[in-house]
Amino acid sequence: MLWERIPEVQGAERAETYYELSARIYARGQYDEALALAETARDIYSELGAGAPVEGLAQAYSAIGYNLNQLRRIDEAAKAMSKAVELLREHKSPVALELACTLGEWLFNSKEYEKAIECVEECVQEHLVDGNEIGAANDFYLIGCAKRELGRYEEAIEAFNQARPIYKKLKEVIHVGRCDQKIAYCMIALGDAENGALAAQRALDVFQTAHDHIRETFALFELGKAKVLTGDVDQGLQTLRKVLHTIAESDEKDFDFIIEVEQEIAKTLRNRGEI
Repeated sequence: MLWERIPEVQGAERAETYYELSARIYARGQYDEALALAETARDIYSELGAGAPVEGLAQAYSAIGYNLNQLRRIDEAAKAMSKAVELLREHKSPVALELACTLGEWLFNSKEYEKAIECVEECVQEHLVDGNEIGAANDFYLIGCAKRELGRYEEAIEAFNQARPIYKKLKEVIHVGRCDQKIAYCMIALGDAENGALAAQRALDVFQTAHDHIRETFALFELGKAKVLTGDVDQGLQTLRKVLHTIAESDEKDFDFIIEVEQEIAKTLRNRGEI
């Protein structure tokens, strides 16, 4: 038993035992307990100073990160994972890339968009060198999403257009549609209604064919916005109201999306002088 080994071992072996215990308890979903064990492993490794095995210390930091992420302490999780990636990259470990990709997602989820871009731009170069096309496409997509959140729409479109042909080549059709939907959003934000409508329609065609009704609704929303922007206000409003009806009747309501659609309809009516 691992617990029985703890009094019998010291140094790196003791830290490794705590790490293994943390991993087992993490698998049971007991994240608070697993976090405490991973932190103990990290502390023991840290006390060893220069003699500590780097990969062991990095493993402890990554375990801390995963547990914090499960506990929804995203900012702290990202800091712990950053330390793990830093240690592994310094020692050119192949594990660094996988953890860096995870870190990029966490930074994005914690709204640290600039840091996410910086992190994932390193990942995409490594994926391209390794010939990992799906990894590179996912990186470009995340970079595009982060730049979109920052309002850097032209750069976001460029990133999505780098991801899209790779997804298309790999026959990742849903991902192609996701790129088109995001491109539509950015085009509309830039005032390019015509290209926004084309991208939204491409996304809509993909999601309808795939019977992906949730994504279909988001694509339809972009199409409605594009129609309003082109001057086809009646058709645009009809489309937006269709979206609102669909999401309002859904069993799992996305209230943020409902509010966004209602605001878009209200803005359109206000611009037309109807409210």
